[in-house]
Amino acid sequence: MNTGTFENDMTTFATKDDILTLLVHLGYLTFHSIQGIVSIPNKEVSQEYMNAISTMDWQEVVRSVEASRDLLESLWAMDGEAVAKGIDRVHKEIAILQYNNENALNCTIHLAFYFAREYYTIVREMPGGKGFADICFLPRKLHRDKPAVVIELKWDKSAAGAIAQIKDRHYVDALKDYQGNLLLAGISYNRKTKKHTCVIERLEWGSYH
Repeated sequence: MNTGTFENDMTTFATKDDILTLLVHLGYLTFHSIQGIVSIPNKEVSQEYMNAISTMDWQEVVRSVEASRDLLESLWAMDGEAVAKGIDRVHKEIAILQYNNENALNCTIHLAFYFAREYYTIVREMPGGKGFADICFLPRKLHRDKPAVVIELKWDKSAAGAIAQIKDRHYVDALKDYQGNLLLAGISYNRKTKKHTCVIERLEWGSYH
């Protein structure tokens, strides 16, 4: 893989190597300099990632990266409808064979938000309060201006119920450092409609406690 042509931004892609370099930069791939090859470090999502890109040409991969960036910006803007539509699109693209439980939904969310790795450390099953938050986005040191995010997932249940669970079980107690800059997102999937829904709130710490 040639990393020399990469422009170190999120919009300029001249070759497929630029895309691979970007995915390395986001932490989604690992670059082995001696062999000059890349590999996927997270075995849990590696198969779904391969499924996702195996049928794409590189322009489609570029569009996928841009869509992931747009999805993150929609999350920051607290636009739940746009986030839900973006996740719907990723679900259709990756074509998980057995989309039948929260684990499959969790995998879809990680793939949909892979651009978030530029700004966040992503933690799955983060302990807090009376249980474990499904997914947490913790801002990297260089991006502490970005909000931390707690995401709770629901299968055939309401997204609003996911928000309520985050509050009721005090998942955010482990994120006191982010008071005043913390988003809660509930994401659900309805098997009958085959659609995702998303509710996003900014946590008002004073009213929460």
